Amino acid sequence: MRKETSFRKSPRKSSKSSAVRTGRRTEASLGARLLDSMKELRAHLRGEIQLSETVYHVPPETDVRALREKLGLSQSDFAALFGFNVRSVQDWEQGRRRPEIPIRAYLAVIKRDPQAVIRALRGA
Repeated sequence: MRKETSFRKSPRKSSKSSAVRTGRRTEASLGARLLDSMKELRAHLRGEIQLSETVYHVPPETDVRALREKLGLSQSDFAALFGFNVRSVQDWEQGRRRPEIPIRAYLAVIKRDPQAVIRALRGA
C-alpha cells in the first residue's frame, strides 16, 4: 500500500525562506537580462544592430630579461613576486619558449605599472 503524504506550510516564516525568496528575485532579473542579451545577439546576427567591441593589442614579443633587470630582480625573485614558474622565466629569457598571449598581456601590465600589480597581488 502506498502511503500518502501531505505538505503544509508552516505559519511561521524563517530567515531561510526569505533568503530563498530574495534569491528568486535575483534569478528572475538575471533571467530577464539573459533574455534581453540573447535578443540583442539575434538582432546583431541578423545585421539589424551593430554591437560595440573593444580590441586590445598584445605585444607580439616581450623581452622578459630586460623587464626583470629593469626591476632589479633575480629570476627567482621575479618569478615569486609575479607568480611565474622559475623554469618558465628561464625558458623565456633563453629563447627556448615564448610567453603565451595572456602571459604577454600580464607582462605588459607589469612593465607599465609594476607597483600596481604588486599591490593587487598582495590584496592592498
